[in-house]
Amino acid sequence: MDTSLQTALTKHAGIEVPLIGGAMYPCSNPELVAAVSRAGGIGIVQPISLVFVHKHDFREGLRKIKADAGGKPIGLNLLIEKSSDIYLERNRKWLDIALEEGVRFFITALGDPAWVVKKVKAAGGIVYHDVTARKWAEKAVSAGVNGLICVNNRAGGHAGDVAPQKLVDDLKALGLPLVCAGGIGKPQDFANALKMGYAGVQLGTRFIATTECSAHADYKAAILKAKAEDIVLTVKLTGVPVAVIRTEYIKKMGIEADPVTKMLLKHPRTKHYVRMFLSVRSLFQLKKSLKKGSAYKDFFQAGKSVDGIDAIEPAGVIVKRFADAARA
Repeated sequence: MDTSLQTALTKHAGIEVPLIGGAMYPCSNPELVAAVSRAGGIGIVQPISLVFVHKHDFREGLRKIKADAGGKPIGLNLLIEKSSDIYLERNRKWLDIALEEGVRFFITALGDPAWVVKKVKAAGGIVYHDVTARKWAEKAVSAGVNGLICVNNRAGGHAGDVAPQKLVDDLKALGLPLVCAGGIGKPQDFANALKMGYAGVQLGTRFIATTECSAHADYKAAILKAKAEDIVLTVKLTGVPVAVIRTEYIKKMGIEADPVTKMLLKHPRTKHYVRMFLSVRSLFQLKKSLKKGSAYKDFFQAGKSVDGIDAIEPAGVIVKRFADAARA
């Protein structure tokens, strides 16, 4: 194994390149996840994408990805917000199956990861948790996580509001490995993140514009065309800010919640239910966008890393070029 890029992340995940292929709904198809791992990074499975979008039995899907990855490690993403008892129970089952199938690297988000940490550590595994600010990082540390995915203000999906440099400065005293998530579109962005003190990076948008990703050609074309200033945050998808490309459809729809929804999102008794409703609705919308492209709606999640993306390439080529830049 090449150890020239060894960091705390590579040791934790058992990989050669400190680069995570971030879990994406609906874009994390098995072929993409496997390709990132096969190239020396680690691809992260998004369970809802695997089961709901790409129609795989969860266990068999994991086995397919592991086989396609050539024995290289893969990871699993778990969204653990307590908005739905049914979904939480599914997460527990997915976690148990993943551990049975040999997965030992997990990324949690949107909730208290303590129960995941307890089960994963008992099996000798590793848990990193998504955070956007110091207060959430401190809670994750108290839950016993092994590392932090630092979601900054350049990320796609559920973006943060803090710049990459400030985020690493705010969190480095916590003593855990930090992963830069957001704004990594070019090889030099990867190298710069490592120089800032990050133990690795997580890429999402960059891997949508790959030959392995099954996203519609319209989606990939929108990423190639977009610039950083075209990325806006909308609360209409899930009730919390989500980064999307400002298409004509997004302009017409608007990005702010209506007054009633806004009020319900602020109320402690109703906010979880409203988020659950919005999230379920958006699952169907994004699934249709993935399959039909602009024939449905121009509804494409992406981060500000679009600035550095100008070609559709194999995921392995991207991982290698990023690794070469960091070594240089």
